[in-house]
Amino acid sequence: QVQFVESGGGLVQPGGSLRLSCVGSRMILSVFTQYTMGWYRQAPGKQRELVATFTTGGSIHYADDVKGRFTLSKNNSKKTIYLQMNNLNPEDTAVYYCKGTTGDKDYWGQGTQVTVYS
Repeated sequence: QVQFVESGGGLVQPGGSLRLSCVGSRMILSVFTQYTMGWYRQAPGKQRELVATFTTGGSIHYADDVKGRFTLSKNNSKKTIYLQMNNLNPEDTAVYYCKGTTGDKDYWGQGTQVTVYS
């Protein structure tokens, strides 16, 4: 069973930083590398939206409102992707989800809460 597990969320003041992690649990490396991975978020009362994702071509795509503040990276040997979030603001408050896509199937993690408060 495919499983992605997020961690690293928490409470932070505006201007602060957090690093989220998403690990491909219970899968071997060769399976993990088949997935195109990305981060999404869902704020209360809003639809889930893209934050940052690797593309099938190997590049990285960021949502406009996180460009220059967030950095997506991965460590295949650890079967993990990361989202470094700097200069956080209250509008970044949301549940953050990682998603792995292979073929036409999407697999979501359970999410991790990020709250930016004044």
